[in-house]
Amino acid sequence: MNLHEYQGKEILASYGVAIQRGVVAQTPEEAVAAAKKITDETGSGWHVIKAQIHAGGRGKGGGVKIAKNLEEVSSIANQIIGMQLITPQTPPEGKPVHQVLIAEDVYYPGASEISEFYVSVLLNRSTGKNMIMYSTEGGMDIETVAEETPHLIFTEEIDPATGMMPFQARKIAFNLGLSGQAFKGMIKFISALYTAYDKSDSSLFEINPVLKTSDDKILAVDAKVSIDDNALFRHKDYIALRDIREENPIEVEAGEVGLNYVDLDGNVGCMVNGAGLAMATMDLIKQTGGDPANFLDVGGTADAARVETAFRLILKDPNVKAILVNIFGGIVRCDRVAQGIVDAYKNLGDAINVPIIVRLQGTNADIAKELIDSSGLNVLSATAFQEAADKIQQAIK
Repeated sequence: MNLHEYQGKEILASYGVAIQRGVVAQTPEEAVAAAKKITDETGSGWHVIKAQIHAGGRGKGGGVKIAKNLEEVSSIANQIIGMQLITPQTPPEGKPVHQVLIAEDVYYPGASEISEFYVSVLLNRSTGKNMIMYSTEGGMDIETVAEETPHLIFTEEIDPATGMMPFQARKIAFNLGLSGQAFKGMIKFISALYTAYDKSDSSLFEINPVLKTSDDKILAVDAKVSIDDNALFRHKDYIALRDIREENPIEVEAGEVGLNYVDLDGNVGCMVNGAGLAMATMDLIKQTGGDPANFLDVGGTADAARVETAFRLILKDPNVKAILVNIFGGIVRCDRVAQGIVDAYKNLGDAINVPIIVRLQGTNADIAKELIDSSGLNVLSATAFQEAADKIQQAIK
């Protein structure tokens, strides 16, 4: 589950991570009130107005601006709220902005002494350990840094069984070229950041930039946070932070009916039972010259109602040119799945306007094939992987 910047910062602050203070606002009037509140606390009349969407690169699209007075706060907030913000991480059409974060200006006098760093915490799946990735090149896309100056990216692996050791935090602060009070501040920052990542059951904490201010404070100026969905039962308060307006509407609808659906950019819809078979099916589609339009696991109860819902979800994608149904009948009999497909097809009627290839293997697969072949519908049956591949190729051509 992805969080907005302001939500991620709230979690960081709860674990003792120093953050750039801010207040979220949904209207220009709320933005002005938030700016006044921050001014009362900090004494600064300048504020940063930041669009709150689940995507990076907001500044490049005009979603992050400086306001030098309250009039500019109102004007800029009015411009950003409601805009369709396009960044390198949004769909081509962009994302609508529903709210902004009014943040304190932490780039105060002494700019020559200001430094920006990149810090993230994530799981290194190849080693089974948590990893802190960090760089002196904060404020830039980490992908660009990796491509152009890979020697400026450092990593520190942490064994979850022992947690972060004090020498590791000191090593990170040293590699970032810090000394004195900033060195001590970075040690405290890194230790608290790792604790926040671990205790919140997150899958990613990305802070870009981490700022060293002109008076040697270390602050999180941004926060990209992803919470592990499987751990939400331990953090029921986090569930309320979910913003479904930022999620793919088809994926949201699928989740509400218990289907595991991930939207992709291809032209062949696929419906399977089991994640492993789904991955193999997607490979098969690629090998035929097509591209998977989705990942859809209907699970072990592929009855008519469930199959019909799955078809409706796939057909909402206008790029789909064919649908491959690949079911292994172990828990569920193939003939029951086949009957479900036939019933669903009849219920949907004209809504199905692309060819459907059905491969059923397992219990009663022969009966299932006969049901499909004798249905009189525009459904092509297959038994072998290669046969299914050939029929997909024909369909998308």
